[in-house]
Amino acid sequence: MSSSPRLRSLNIDNINPHVKEAKYAVRGELATRAEKYRARLAKGYPPSPPEEPLPFDKVIAANIGNPQQLDQKPITFFRQVLSILEYPGLLENEEALKSAFGYKDDVIARAKWLLNEVRSVGAYSVSQGVPAIRESVAKFIERRDGYPADPVQVFLSAGASSGVSTLMHIICSKPETGILVPIPQYPLYTATLSLLNARCVPYYLDEGKAWSTDMEAIRDALKKAKSEGTDVRAIVVINPGNPTGASLAAEDVRSVLEFAAEEKLVVLGDEVYQTNVFKGKFNSFKKGLRDLQKEVPGKYDNIELASLHSISKGMVGECGHRGGYFELIGFDPEVAAEIVKYVSISLCAPVVGQCLVEMMVNPPKEGEASYPLYKQEYDGIFQGLQERATALYKAFSQMEGVRCEEPQGSMYLFPTITIPPKGIEQGKKEGRSPDEFYASRLLDATGVCVVPGSGFGQKPGTLHFRTTFLAPGTEWVGRITKFHEKFMDEFRD
Repeated sequence: MSSSPRLRSLNIDNINPHVKEAKYAVRGELATRAEKYRARLAKGYPPSPPEEPLPFDKVIAANIGNPQQLDQKPITFFRQVLSILEYPGLLENEEALKSAFGYKDDVIARAKWLLNEVRSVGAYSVSQGVPAIRESVAKFIERRDGYPADPVQVFLSAGASSGVSTLMHIICSKPETGILVPIPQYPLYTATLSLLNARCVPYYLDEGKAWSTDMEAIRDALKKAKSEGTDVRAIVVINPGNPTGASLAAEDVRSVLEFAAEEKLVVLGDEVYQTNVFKGKFNSFKKGLRDLQKEVPGKYDNIELASLHSISKGMVGECGHRGGYFELIGFDPEVAAEIVKYVSISLCAPVVGQCLVEMMVNPPKEGEASYPLYKQEYDGIFQGLQERATALYKAFSQMEGVRCEEPQGSMYLFPTITIPPKGIEQGKKEGRSPDEFYASRLLDATGVCVVPGSGFGQKPGTLHFRTTFLAPGTEWVGRITKFHEKFMDEFRD
């Protein structure tokens, strides 16, 4: 019996099966197609044969929270400080920086202080992060919540995603380990659990109550998972929500913490959108926990909470620099030591990202030279996001068969859509779920790339899509409404 020689060591059948199982819809097939369209448009007009002209002149990447890709401007103070950190030689002529380039004294002072702490952004830092930057983070948390924070319990990370991965690697000790994850959810969580060969325990958010947590649904999910032999160890809460945009009330935060104490669960508080709140206010899990501990001494002292934040979102939007942090509360010291060991395997988070974390948590203050411009830029970005969110919400409210919750926070809307039976049938013929079919048609017709709701999870029998409201202007919103009208007419019964 003869066989052909093996040409390579790896093939699709012998690589890690958990990698193949992982799904990340935010950068899935539609995003790849959108990039191909962007490349075609970059070639200019008319297109080269045999390519047909596209029915749009610009791709709108509404599939991912990537602010600066969609023309959100960097904060001047942050980038001026970074320029000196990357090239300290600029300090040889401080007067030129001031007179020719508009650098303020506080920019130069912050850059000097950071250089003194990190020495060089091209060098590794200690694995947990630069101590002085962790102290700045701790002071920020204390100002925000009114309770002390310990820099020893702060870990600087390469964005919040890296922090999530670290914590899940520590928690998931066996295939039967389960983590409660909100549905809909940011697919980082289910993808990471797939990679770790652990179990996602889904709990549905209540769309009828502005996507708030539903404690009955959480308890039912836990009970079902336990009956199936799952060792549930943690609960994830995304606040403000992704993809829903919901901002949790203090009572909801408290209910989750009380449940976690009762069931001995680690709470993973994904709080990267904490400055993106348009309605109400942000309620942190750290403050909720400390309030409970103050009201009922001793009862909640052993709750384990890990809260995460990032430079990628909010008005900072520095996704590409990869910076973030997480704070541990109530963790066994021996477990915390293992987390230190785990992060040391990757040496350290990018030092430039760490410096941006420091500036995010310690921006220019009133009375300092850079404050007026910082405040103008910060408020301008916030107002622009809120205006676009409102415009998109109003457009969805007028579209046939579309229902959308009023925007509360984060960078997204997650409308419910109703697709006519003929549209569902056509999607089946093309091998697509109804929401995938809708999003695919939308991209091909308008250049607007959104993510089907199935990529985040949704209740059976419901259909959604997620869109950011980061793209400048509102012209692209009109593209969606016109497409939707034609789509409904095409497949109407």
